[in-house]
Amino acid sequence: MLTRGPHRPATTPLHRPVRLSPADLLRLGLIGIRTRRMRAALSALGISIGIATMIVVTGIPASSQQALNAELTALGTDRLQAIANKTSGDEPASFPPESVAMVKRIGPVNAVTAVANTHAVVRRSDKQGPLDVSGMTVLAAQPNLLDVINAKVRSGRYFSKATRRIPTAVLGTVAAARLGYPDLRPSDPPPLVLINDRWFSVIGILRSVPLTPDIDRSVLVGWEAAYSTLGFDLRPTQLFLQADEAAVEDVHAVLPATISPQSPSEVQVSRPSDALAAKRSTEATFSGLFIGLAGVALLVGGIGVANTMVISVLERRREIGLRRALGANRGQIRGQFLTESIALSGLGGLAGITLGVLGTMGYAAYKDWPPVIPLTAVSSGLCGAVLVGVVAGVYPAVRASRLSPTTALASA
Repeated sequence: MLTRGPHRPATTPLHRPVRLSPADLLRLGLIGIRTRRMRAALSALGISIGIATMIVVTGIPASSQQALNAELTALGTDRLQAIANKTSGDEPASFPPESVAMVKRIGPVNAVTAVANTHAVVRRSDKQGPLDVSGMTVLAAQPNLLDVINAKVRSGRYFSKATRRIPTAVLGTVAAARLGYPDLRPSDPPPLVLINDRWFSVIGILRSVPLTPDIDRSVLVGWEAAYSTLGFDLRPTQLFLQADEAAVEDVHAVLPATISPQSPSEVQVSRPSDALAAKRSTEATFSGLFIGLAGVALLVGGIGVANTMVISVLERRREIGLRRALGANRGQIRGQFLTESIALSGLGGLAGITLGVLGTMGYAAYKDWPPVIPLTAVSSGLCGAVLVGVVAGVYPAVRASRLSPTTALASA
């Protein structure tokens, strides 16, 4: 007798759609780009221009600002200059002889120096007339002048303990050019200039000092030598000081009354670095305009990508219908075209980043600036390109997924 085992009902196998891995999805998305390279390149061009413009208009001002900050740091954002500005009387404007000592007593002041207009006439030789002086000024200078104003000697040397007491002179860069002494050679004897009726040996030539251009047009003589040979009365006409940067504004407020308690209104105090900073402050004004133009370029590029994707859907209906007939679901079709749109925009974004970085570095090198590439601009540019790809690809992807296999194959 045959026995049967327990009855087991037959089971129907479940057909689940195959899940595409990210690598497979990427390969599918790149099919349209690889097969239509020229169209893809032209579509990505708009995005590339937008991203490149965004990086350039943020990178160039950042490089300029970095160069300015380096220049101001080297020249001194913690410097103040006080100029005697007499409002009445016939006597030349000047400060009291003890003004330097009084300024030194201000707590945040770290260093102070002075120069004084000797009102002397300088000439290259005694053959020149008294009016042929080319607008140069003879200044009595204290030993620490170069340290306080961050000036450098281009040729020769500055005053020492010995030379500041004898008839020696140091020329500013403009004064040296006007007197016909571009450089000093150690092997040659020092040239001479005639100041009033005394000959002074030129021992040094300074580099240009952007924050104090008056020094460039001046002939400097030692404080003691000016007193003994030029009749200098030891009254300064300009003070330069270095203070703690955090307290510069406080020092600026008390400086006039400290220098001249009797008439503080005759003391004009300025922060020389402000003038240099103001020269470039207008450059940032146009950054917002250019960033707006970059946004417009991105919008145009996004429209171009969307147009390309819509055309791609219309041209590839046969492929869509065939894939649907073989079992691809709507989500996979949407993923394919959305991936293609994101890849197209992403490639345009990478190209734009490359162009923007190269453009910024090239312009910075041309201007001799340190190249600065803002990471926020690069990251936001790439994210913006991907976002444009998502937005531009949503409608074409949804449209492709809604095509039925029979309709797609019949219309192909």
